[in-house]
Amino acid sequence: MHEKKARLLHDLQDHIRYLDELGAGFISLTGRPTSAPTSGQGLQDLEAVIRRCGECPLAKTRTLAVPGEGSAHAGLMFIGEGPGHDEDPQGRPFVGRAGQLLTRIIDAMGFSREEVYITNIIKCRPPENRNPSGDEIEACAPYLRQQLEFIRPKVIVSLGNVPTQHLLGIRSGITSLRGTFQEYAGIPVMPTFHPAYLVRNEQNRELKRMVWEDMKKVMALLGEK
Repeated sequence: MHEKKARLLHDLQDHIRYLDELGAGFISLTGRPTSAPTSGQGLQDLEAVIRRCGECPLAKTRTLAVPGEGSAHAGLMFIGEGPGHDEDPQGRPFVGRAGQLLTRIIDAMGFSREEVYITNIIKCRPPENRNPSGDEIEACAPYLRQQLEFIRPKVIVSLGNVPTQHLLGIRSGITSLRGTFQEYAGIPVMPTFHPAYLVRNEQNRELKRMVWEDMKKVMALLGEK
């Protein structure tokens, strides 16, 4: 019982800190106004909250939540659909075959994974890697908005249909949208094919060429900013 109370108190303290990071300055562990948090600390606190999240039924079927990883000061942010088979037990985004391909793309762009930020629309793996439902996406949407506010990337790359349609609020498919900059909350968005799609069609060199053309446009825009 004592251990349970201690754990609950610890979780409550973390949640209060998180609320404070979001600007609820009237809530403080000390009863005094707190100083403005750094974006890095705010992002770390948010990631801790995501790891404990139980807002939707996916929390009951996941192994680990996957908040995202990378730099809190990243100029470039990649947003995918959701964790898969390889990501679920590790709690890290894009670590399977698709993730290895994404890492090679990032390297070819002149960055490392540590310099960019990689996350997904939803933070828990749907059973059997099915597409996330609208309710699941909406349950995770506040987390993604907070990540974007903390990081404030110069460019977003949306990987595949699900993140692209969510960010842009449209139903158009990735084939018609890729290669042309869109916009989310004033941030340029480059839709492109999901690395998993490239892995499933690994013999199709044209798909790889198209994605690389998209990334060259991203690099050019980053060079102007």
